[in-house]
Amino acid sequence: MGETKQGTPSPAPPAKGQVPWIPLRFPSSRGTVGPSRRRTNEKKGPGILSRAGFGVAALLLLALPLAAQELPALTGRVVDGANLIEPAAEAALTEKLASFEATSSDQIVVATVPDLQGYAIEEFGVALGRAWKIGQAGENNGVILLVSSGDRKVRIEVGYGLEGQLTDAIARTVIETAIVPRFKSGDYAGGIEAGVEDIVEVLSGNAAELEARAERNQEGADWSAEDTGFALAMALFILVWAVIIGIGMLSFLARIFGRKTGRNTWRWLGRNWTSTATRGSGIAIGGSSWSSGSSSGGSSGGGFSGGGGSFGGGGSSGSW
Repeated sequence: MGETKQGTPSPAPPAKGQVPWIPLRFPSSRGTVGPSRRRTNEKKGPGILSRAGFGVAALLLLALPLAAQELPALTGRVVDGANLIEPAAEAALTEKLASFEATSSDQIVVATVPDLQGYAIEEFGVALGRAWKIGQAGENNGVILLVSSGDRKVRIEVGYGLEGQLTDAIARTVIETAIVPRFKSGDYAGGIEAGVEDIVEVLSGNAAELEARAERNQEGADWSAEDTGFALAMALFILVWAVIIGIGMLSFLARIFGRKTGRNTWRWLGRNWTSTATRGSGIAIGGSSWSSGSSSGGSSGGGFSGGGGSFGGGGSSGSW
């Protein structure tokens, strides 16, 4: 037998008529299967880890806005986080809301906050209602009067079960006629008390006056829209005729002060003006050829907690 380059004996050549001997190679005990396979495995590992890390990071980023929204704790029927209500007025308001719940089972909560933390008041209001669970479970008869002093916004958030009584239109009327006017004069406690009074009246079945007020407001809005449309139409009519008459006057002046460059054409003010004459009628309105283009277009606390109610975004918002 000969020797290989490594110094190991090589097998003897096969005898005549025998099948040649072919050396076999098996994976090593470490489980590797060769350089190319090892390089492939090494590439897959970091790729999977990086994709998993990216997914975790994305989930964390998505969770940041949710974690950033800090809702106030439900400490009573009046949660005055913005310090807009005097203690005596807060006590009277709390007693009124407790008495109303005892007779109707409807829960009304007043909440004031310094700001909305960058959220829309509609988002903040429904999140507050769902977190506090104002109203009775199954009835969903809760209402939150939410005021953000820093954002100068107010909202009446209405639970599912009361949307038929305290409609969006009525809630808007309460905000615009009872709350906002007092807020504008700096009477925050008075505006909140007036808003609560109107809400209680509506939920007590005495909504006729509020509904009439809402209809009057709607009619006023309709008339305002009609008046605005009429005024715009008149302004457009006047503008069109002013343009036509103005072009006619300029064409007439071009005949006097301009330089004639062709049949019924005069050069004046850097433009060509045309006009036609008719028997017995003088100069007819003409036009001009412009070098530039033109365009046209037409937790509660203190012994009080929510009853398990839910909210779906019903209600109305306003600002002052």
